[in-house]
Amino acid sequence: MIETKVLAVRYLANASPTICKQLGIPKEYPSLGLITTDSDDPTYIALDEATKAAQVQVCYSRSFYAGAANASTPNAGEVIGILAGSTPGIVRSGMEAALSALKRVGFQDVGVPCLAHTVSSCGSFLAKEAGVQEGTALAYIIAPPLESMYALDAALKAADVKLCKLYAPPSETNFGGGLLSGSQSACNAACEAFLQAVSEVAQKPLGAEYGNG
Repeated sequence: MIETKVLAVRYLANASPTICKQLGIPKEYPSLGLITTDSDDPTYIALDEATKAAQVQVCYSRSFYAGAANASTPNAGEVIGILAGSTPGIVRSGMEAALSALKRVGFQDVGVPCLAHTVSSCGSFLAKEAGVQEGTALAYIIAPPLESMYALDAALKAADVKLCKLYAPPSETNFGGGLLSGSQSACNAACEAFLQAVSEVAQKPLGAEYGNG
């Protein structure tokens, strides 16, 4: 696993009402927790974990252009996430759950970096992103542009899963992928097929047709 590095964490016990209004945060959720890391997709999965561990919502999340290697400042990284809750303690509990998840979730290296992770029971953040009910199992799959589309096809054919969200390349970080729903075992099978297909392209990028078979 490629470890996700947490770059900065800060808390606002009582955020400015103007900021909250601009972010669309309900008045009853004035406490915020902010995080940046060097890897966006594991962070989104971790933020979803926060919504299951505490009464928080992900009020803002955004990947930065070109990836962590081209970050504008040392603490910017690749992504920012903001959690909102009714009290500082609740927000801190959510953030601690996110930080814990980041120790378990990361990109894999199969010749190129990619992510194939089964979320056994999604929280409110990924449920909204995928357009499914909370508690649904999801396969979260991400890879470089060509690999992502090739491997997504393999994942959909390998298991009884549904494509709920397509991240068509290029994303802000020049990757692609999607969110697939199904049973936990089906999501696991889809993730495995995705990894195998990404690895295949990484090992033989031109394929047999161009003499690399």
